[in-house]
Amino acid sequence: MGDRPKSQGSLTLPELHINLLRRIIGSARVASDSLIYSYHRSFNGFAARLTQAEHLKLSAYEGVVSVFPNKIVKLHTTRSWDFIGYPKNASTSTRRQQSNMIIGMLDTGIWPESQSFDASGYGPPPKKWKGRCQSSSNFTCNNKIIGARYYNAEGDYGPDDIPSPRDSEGHGSHTASTAAGNFVTSANLYGIANGTARGGVPAARIAIYKICWSFGCSNADILKAFDDACADGVDIISLSVGGGPMDYFRDPIAIGAFHCMKKGILTSNSAGNDGPAPGSVANGSPWSLTVAANTIDRKLTTNVKLGNGKTYNGSALNTFQPKKPTYPLIYGGDAPNKTAGYDGNVSKYCYSDSLDKNLVQGKIVYCVAASQGDGALAAGAVGAIMGNNEQGDVAFSFSLPISLLNETDGNDVVKYSNSTSGPTAVISKTVDYLDGSPAYAVYFSSRGPNTITPDILKPDLTGPGVNILAAWSKATTVTGDPGDKRVVPYNIISGTSMSCPHVSGAAAYVKSFHRTWSPAAIKSALMTTAQPLSAKYNPEAELAYGTGQIDPIKAADPGLVYDATEKDYIRFLCGQGYSTKQLQLVTRDPSACSAATNGTAWDLNYPTFALSATRSGASVTRVFHRTVTNVGSANATYKAMVKAPANLKVRVNPSVLSFKTIGEKKPFALTVSTVVKNYTISGILIWSDGKHMVRSPIAAFMSFTPPMSSETNPDAELAYGVGQLNPVKDVNPGLIYDAEPIDYA
Repeated sequence: MGDRPKSQGSLTLPELHINLLRRIIGSARVASDSLIYSYHRSFNGFAARLTQAEHLKLSAYEGVVSVFPNKIVKLHTTRSWDFIGYPKNASTSTRRQQSNMIIGMLDTGIWPESQSFDASGYGPPPKKWKGRCQSSSNFTCNNKIIGARYYNAEGDYGPDDIPSPRDSEGHGSHTASTAAGNFVTSANLYGIANGTARGGVPAARIAIYKICWSFGCSNADILKAFDDACADGVDIISLSVGGGPMDYFRDPIAIGAFHCMKKGILTSNSAGNDGPAPGSVANGSPWSLTVAANTIDRKLTTNVKLGNGKTYNGSALNTFQPKKPTYPLIYGGDAPNKTAGYDGNVSKYCYSDSLDKNLVQGKIVYCVAASQGDGALAAGAVGAIMGNNEQGDVAFSFSLPISLLNETDGNDVVKYSNSTSGPTAVISKTVDYLDGSPAYAVYFSSRGPNTITPDILKPDLTGPGVNILAAWSKATTVTGDPGDKRVVPYNIISGTSMSCPHVSGAAAYVKSFHRTWSPAAIKSALMTTAQPLSAKYNPEAELAYGTGQIDPIKAADPGLVYDATEKDYIRFLCGQGYSTKQLQLVTRDPSACSAATNGTAWDLNYPTFALSATRSGASVTRVFHRTVTNVGSANATYKAMVKAPANLKVRVNPSVLSFKTIGEKKPFALTVSTVVKNYTISGILIWSDGKHMVRSPIAAFMSFTPPMSSETNPDAELAYGVGQLNPVKDVNPGLIYDAEPIDYA
């Protein structure tokens, strides 16, 4: 229902919500029972159990921006800070500044006993803190974890769920320690990746909002956590959760982030783990920071040695030390569970129940494709070698010794097994090493373009998200799989869930120096100072990595920022087709959308420049109007430098910006012309005063939502109906074809 009303009479917002439900449902008692959450601390809305008819009736009610069903979204699941050049040592004054920062973690909770969250040496919470601790018999807060709440709208608890802020999955402890964990020496996973674990702002405080359970993360719970966090006094929100791309006013994360942005709070979101599919990026609202995942230079390798002496480098995270020098080896296709009706064409994949225990027990089994390993484990195998794995940059954990080999090496193992009497093998424990390789966006990191607004470049930037060591919950195991007995204080996992808290910590670091900066200014500082990555490793270029990998030190002194306020985003939303009525409710401002206030995506004061077209070969010219704010030296002159290929024409006007004071603003226009291809055409605009390099990528690409065509679907409308949905246009269709039940009867 938008922003909190400026006047609501004698009734509280929860009472007003129940009154509205009573008018919709017709019964005061049923209305009260149907209300799940009242969102009233930071914005206006509620979650309630409704029938479809009540839902439709409520949707048409005066004062309602949007009504959407509660859905379940998913989690986007030490060396990393060193890799991006972030120093370990901080001055006393810097630590004091950081201790006033509060990062709100919306996740699976936290394991408070971890050394990463020890409160020794911390003073009382900052005076601005207004939150609370939902303590219970198994959970208490401290001066590091200063607040903790948990939300479960459905009251649905699995057997391993803990109804408190305590983390039973490990994910929330991992992300919290990555963002703001203490310095912990000799942190490792069974000796692997041994070193000092730390967060981006080790002295910062943590506020926990547990929204995820064994079934996933409920939209209703996410919105309530936003409602509380933004009123509690957090400085940054970190959220490693998401679903698919959604219309901004039907996306609870975009809604919550928008209202927090109005309060000066930046939301850092994970981009998702659905890459490398184009258009898979999630959490793409322009007021949020959308974080992709990049590799680091620490590699994990798990070697396989065969009985013939040959050794192969595999990828996996194997904590098990072999107890024997060698084990019998069997090919999965030679061990089908015929009793259950399987043959070798199925058992070679080692699917669950497809292997014959009598043949596999005590042996290492070779499987032709990667899996969770449950089939091999259930059959009594002591390990598994899995072939046809080409993604060696990520090492995943399993409940038994496993190594993943590429296709060529895997075929060698099969040939050896088939040509040798009594073949043997051994899988070594994982070793870690630094290979000095440059960072690149990992294959699973979701890619752009932004399918809701293609001309807003997403993802925004990247952070380390591969093989990250951080705190873990002792209420679970390394994998969380049945049969896994390994309970550990620190674990290694990968995902944009891991890259997001890196950027959240970096955002808090920047804000600790610049307390008055807006969310857009902090975001701009992080984006324009990021280390550029190379399209050599990511042919999708900026659609994979945005502006590049974060550099927190440079971000604290960016020189110039592209700032934006609520009014800028409202103008953007006007131009996206949202109605005056909707935006008035969101802002509680009488201003309306008009020709004068409708802003295009190209005019939003964003730190990147994106041009899209729906077909290859389209000629496109865009004029981007931007304003930069001087946050560097009082007297500074910045000159524009453009680096672009011949097929990307770029003109900057003016090309020189002179500032006399800090806080002074200067506008400029960037005109870009190109013929869009079916690949990303990349350029760069850099503003430099000799000290600062304010870098903004320019990217031209084909959007992911071209009109459906009979050229690619000869069965035309029989294949795609009216075409692919467009959520933004759906909000304001102009005309609709309506029908009543009697029409269908």
